Amino acid sequence: MTESSAISSRRVRGARSATSTWMYRAILASTTVAALYVILKIYAAGQPLWALGALIFYSIALAVYATDWSIPSRYTFPGLAAIFLFIALPLLFTMQIGFTNYSSNHLLTFSRVTAYLLEQSTADDKSAHEFSLLNDGSDFHIVLTMAGSGQRFISERFTRQSVGTDPIRVSLARDMSSEPLQPSIRDHLAMRDVLLRLKLAMPNGEILSYSGLREFANVSPVWRQNADGSLTRNDDGAVFSPNAKTGYYESASGDKLTPGYTVNVGFANYARMIYDENFRAPFISIFIWTLVFALLSVFFVTAIGTSLAVILNWEALKGATIYRTLLFLPYAVPGFISILVFKGLFNQNFGEINTILSALFGIKPSWFADPLLAKVMLLIVNVWLGFPYIMVLCTGLIKSIPADLYEASAIAGAGPLTNFFKITLPLIVKPLAPLLVGVFAFNFNNFVLIALLTDGRPDFLNTKVPAGTNDILVSYTYRVAFKDSGSDFGLAAAISTVVFFMVAVMALLHLRMMKASQSNK
Repeated sequence: MTESSAISSRRVRGARSATSTWMYRAILASTTVAALYVILKIYAAGQPLWALGALIFYSIALAVYATDWSIPSRYTFPGLAAIFLFIALPLLFTMQIGFTNYSSNHLLTFSRVTAYLLEQSTADDKSAHEFSLLNDGSDFHIVLTMAGSGQRFISERFTRQSVGTDPIRVSLARDMSSEPLQPSIRDHLAMRDVLLRLKLAMPNGEILSYSGLREFANVSPVWRQNADGSLTRNDDGAVFSPNAKTGYYESASGDKLTPGYTVNVGFANYARMIYDENFRAPFISIFIWTLVFALLSVFFVTAIGTSLAVILNWEALKGATIYRTLLFLPYAVPGFISILVFKGLFNQNFGEINTILSALFGIKPSWFADPLLAKVMLLIVNVWLGFPYIMVLCTGLIKSIPADLYEASAIAGAGPLTNFFKITLPLIVKPLAPLLVGVFAFNFNNFVLIALLTDGRPDFLNTKVPAGTNDILVSYTYRVAFKDSGSDFGLAAAISTVVFFMVAVMALLHLRMMKASQSNK
């Protein structure tokens, strides 16, 4: 390569490097502008703490990718960011809601509730006058017809853009016989946003506002705000003051104005779980049933799945492939379809299961009305859906056991049960144990089965918060948040937080037990 060509090559590389640098800086600048815009929007929405968290998060990302501070962090940061955004952040948000009274009755902030109440108004029926909307090109007129006298008044010209806070003057109309005074309702609806802002100044000094689809009237506010932040009702002078504990505007006699607003209630939602007997009793029962349901499900699916795997691995069994395929079908069919099919099979009056039991034993169990039978039904259906998974796992684990062990056992004269308990089970239980923890966690939160089969019913009686005898914690939380009890999101978030820490403690205990058992071997 000649000297001139080498210089030319260096210039090309330098130009490329300069271009990539400018592109990198442009992307970095645009990303920073977008991030700051989002942070400012969060702050403007009244969430300064979340805005601060977003600023810290982006600052860390900027330090990782815009500097040479830590090169390895560029590869680990996406995973850590995903954990923070999709696990830690929802958990923190749920915990925050658990310290508030956020519910269907307390959805708005204090400022929005105050603004909503102050916007309420009432129209004086005696001053209500029908109106017509006249279109003169891009300009409009309002024609009012006085009730009783039939006199007509016409407003000054106005456009969509000219309507503001100042009233538009109205004068007596002289001759309206040639004007079309019956525009369609569609025209009124199309101009509704303008009509709501429109104020008409009558010759006698009255100010009329839009009060209905075809009427203008003298509209007066229902409430007026006092210097101390309380509201006074104009018609009777009743005073309502904001109560930071309940999240309502309340009078001295205890009357409340709806809607309420969101306030911080501290540990009130958690205190209900401990001190409120009407809430604590069903909650403890539901928690115990959740543990029992998950443990029994794991036990039965493991026992049945392992037994079938051992039988299907018996070399003398003919047609094992066909049996294995048929037994795998419950796992291949979508779970929600199987659950709905079983819901029909267990129907007390028309289900095939009760038809067979009635023909054989003369009984028709109330599967959905009796709490104990409903629990049995849930376990039957759940085991049916879960045993193929364990069967497939155990089949693969059994295949990995050396055949020499079974040959030596046969020479020693051991039988099938001895082989299972002395060879098969000890060798598959260790790799199977972590998977069983996953099965337990799945059944601990098996919302679909409960929701589709029994919906947690039959319900407990005499409880403040509706709860089912067959609810598990996740379905109970769903009912508290979205059904039956006024959508109490704050209480549901508190329950979810407690459930999270319960599961976390159980997981840590399990990991310690596994570590201790491995260290003792």
